[in-house]
Amino acid sequence: MENIKIFACKSAENFTKEICDYLKLPVGQMDILKFKNDNTFVQIKETVREQDVYIVQMTTPPVNERVMELLIAIDAFKRASAKNINVVLPYYIYSRSDKKDQPRIPVTAKLMQQLLEAAGATRVITCDLHNPAIQAYFNINCDRLSAQNILQQYFKEKNLKDMVIVATDAGSSKKAYKYSEYFGCPIALIDKRRAGNDDRAIATTVIGDVENKEAIIFDDEVDTAGSLIETAKILERFHAKEIYAGCTHGVLSADAVQRIEASPIKELVITNTIPLSEEKQKQSSKIKVLTIAPLFAEAIRRLNEARPLGELFILE
Repeated sequence: MENIKIFACKSAENFTKEICDYLKLPVGQMDILKFKNDNTFVQIKETVREQDVYIVQMTTPPVNERVMELLIAIDAFKRASAKNINVVLPYYIYSRSDKKDQPRIPVTAKLMQQLLEAAGATRVITCDLHNPAIQAYFNINCDRLSAQNILQQYFKEKNLKDMVIVATDAGSSKKAYKYSEYFGCPIALIDKRRAGNDDRAIATTVIGDVENKEAIIFDDEVDTAGSLIETAKILERFHAKEIYAGCTHGVLSADAVQRIEASPIKELVITNTIPLSEEKQKQSSKIKVLTIAPLFAEAIRRLNEARPLGELFILE
């Protein structure tokens, strides 16, 4: 690999090291600090002139601080004459604010695209967008990876005998169908209604047969876990034998981890697109974290070698 350097923002150091270890590259040297007036300062500690630079940033609280940290880093690399500035966002910031579905609200996912491009980013690499249409917001290249193969392989190795894939609502039925095709099993659909802006989901019934089956719920992310737990409860009510869940992004905000621990879910499988703190790991024995860093590393390798990314999506 030639003319490539990979740098980590503060919350992405472990993830970036995984990428660099896979590619057998050193992590780029960059200082990020705060002055006493709360202003963020970034200094690149090595030359990046005419280099393909990759900046990795994770979405850990405080989220808005991560945004400014990333934008300031992009500006630093632009002024240091980097040839290309590739932003690696395993979880796209503000991805759920993707449309104007109420009066007088912003489309913050679109604003993030504008900010990244205005700062000087030339490419964005992300994973499993809440709304795939976000990819079309960009005027620069935006590569969207997927954790589908990773999650499928994990559950394939569990050798579950009588599976059913569960869609949490009508909107996720297409995704559920793809998983059901891979496993060669039926799907079921939860009839669910959402009340207002309080993230509270109300599940009412199941369309399909889940009785005495190992039910697996797949989704792009788990935030407050409201939808997931309501789905699990109704599956339990309809006598599912075991209940599993798999998602790419474990946001797990507020008391989501404790609620999952107390729920009928046997295991929740997530990837490390958002780091799970040690404190949260201790709160639940039901959460399994899979690394997705090698997928990002392979995408970076292929971009550097001018090879297509399509092979990364071929189902195994």
